[in-house]
Amino acid sequence: MLAILDALEAKRAAARLGGGQARIDAQHGRGKLTARERVEVLLDEGSFEELDMYVEHDCTEFGMAGQRIPGDGVVTGSGTINGRLVFVFSQDFTVFGGALSARHAGKICKIMDMAMRVGAPIIGLNDSGGARIQEGVASLGGYAEVFQRNVLASGVVPQISLVMGPCAGGAVYSPAMTDFIFMVKGTSYMFVTGPDVVKTVTNEVVSQEDLGGAVTHTSRSGVADVAFDNDIETLLATRTFFDFLPLSNRHQPPVRPTDDPWDRIEPSLDTLIPDSASTPYDMHELIRKVADEGDFFEVQPAHAANIITGFGRIEGRTVGFVANQPMVLAGVLDINRAKKAARFVRFCDAFGIPIVTFVDVPGFLPGTAQEHGGIIKHGAKLLFAYAEATVPKITVITRKAYGGAYDVMASKHLRGDLNHAWPTAEIAVMGAKGAVEIIFRKDVGDADKIAARTAEYEARFANPFVAASMGYIDEVILPHSTRRRIALGLRKLRGKMLENPWKKHDNIPL
Repeated sequence: MLAILDALEAKRAAARLGGGQARIDAQHGRGKLTARERVEVLLDEGSFEELDMYVEHDCTEFGMAGQRIPGDGVVTGSGTINGRLVFVFSQDFTVFGGALSARHAGKICKIMDMAMRVGAPIIGLNDSGGARIQEGVASLGGYAEVFQRNVLASGVVPQISLVMGPCAGGAVYSPAMTDFIFMVKGTSYMFVTGPDVVKTVTNEVVSQEDLGGAVTHTSRSGVADVAFDNDIETLLATRTFFDFLPLSNRHQPPVRPTDDPWDRIEPSLDTLIPDSASTPYDMHELIRKVADEGDFFEVQPAHAANIITGFGRIEGRTVGFVANQPMVLAGVLDINRAKKAARFVRFCDAFGIPIVTFVDVPGFLPGTAQEHGGIIKHGAKLLFAYAEATVPKITVITRKAYGGAYDVMASKHLRGDLNHAWPTAEIAVMGAKGAVEIIFRKDVGDADKIAARTAEYEARFANPFVAASMGYIDEVILPHSTRRRIALGLRKLRGKMLENPWKKHDNIPL
C-alpha cells in the first residue's frame, strides 16, 4: 500500500513540474509566474482542488507520441476567493508553450460545464502559443468547444479572462466573449495575426506590443479593461474585483459590512459644479464621495475616458456606476463611449446589479468621422442597453443634459426608477446660445437682441424645474445629500419586479 501511495505522489510531483525546471526558470526569467503559482496567488490559501491532473494528449503525429506530459499544458479546478466558489483554468506555457490540444480544451470545457451547473464564476488565465499545430483540426475543434461554452455561460455566470502571456489567432476569441479582460504590461498581448503576418500582407512594420499589447488594448482598441504592471498585481486586483460580482444570475450581489453611514453628508459636493458652465470638474470626485469608503473599481479607465464605468458599494451592496466625465471632451457621447457604457450596463443588468448614473452630457459628438463610423447605430447601443435593463436604475443629473443624450442616459422615459437633479442641472434640447440662434435666426446680427434672448432662454430652461414640473425629474436634491438619496432609493428598489416581454432574445443594434 505504501508503495502505491509513493507512486501516486511521484505522479503528482511529475504533473506539478509541468515542462520541467529549465522551462520554469525560463518563465521566471521573462518576469512571469508559472500556471500553478498564479493559481496559488489568485485563490485562498489551500482552497484549490485540481481536476484532470493526469490527462495527456492522444496525438501520435510528428513525434508527439513520445512527448506526453501529465496535465497537457493547462491546470484546471476550483477554489475560493475570500470564501466564495470560483472555477479556474490556468494555461501552462512550460508545456508545449501552452498550446491548446483537444484534451487541453476538454479540461477547460469540463470546468466550464461544472461552473454553469453549480452557478459559479469562471476565471481563465491565458498564456498560450495558440492551437497545437501537430493536432491540426482537432485543436481547432477544441477552441470551438470552448467558444460555445463562453456563449452559453454569458449572462449566466461571470467570466473573467486574465491574459498573462501570448494570446493569438483563434485563441483571442474566447477572452473576447468573456465579461472582463485584464492584461499585464510588457508580457501579455492579443492579436488575430502577428507582426510577421501583418508585414507580409500589408507591409506594416509593428511590434507585438504596439500591435496587441496591454496598453494598446486598454487605451486604443478597448478590447481589454485594465492593464497591470505584473502578474502579482493582476492577480491581487482580480481578487478585489471578484468581490463585487455575484456568483451567478441566480445569486444576489455580495454584501460587505461597512461602517460608512448611509446618510453621510458631503458638504463639498455643494461646490463641485463650477460657476462657469464651460469649466470642467472631475466626476470621479462625486462617485468616490457617494460610494462606501470612497472605494471604486473603475473598468476601462484608459479607454473612452469621457464616460466612467465601474463598481462601488452603497450600504455594502454592489452598485454599477456610469458617469459622464466633463474633464474629457466635456463628457460628450461618441462611438467608443457609447459602446463602452452599453456593454457595462448590460453586464449589470444580466447579473442583477443596480445602476447609478451621473449625467453631465452636452450631447453627441458631431462630425463626419462619427457619422461615417456609425454613431447612429453605436449610440443606439447605449439607448438599447438602458431601455432593456430591468434592474434598479437611479439617475442624478448634475449639470448639462442636452438633446438625445438626455434621453439616452437613463432618463425617466427609459424606465428610470428614480431620476433626481441637482439645482445646477440644465435639461434642454441644446445649450441656450445654439437654441436662440435657431429660434431667433433673424436676430443673429443684433448682438443685444441675441444676448437678451439667450438670457431669457437660460432663465426658462437652464434649470431642472421644467422637467420636474412634467414628472420627468422626481426630485431636485441638494448635492450634499446625494449619497443619502441614492441609499434610500436602493433600499426601496430591492424588491423591484419588472420583466420584459417574452422573446427568444433581443436584436441589439450591433
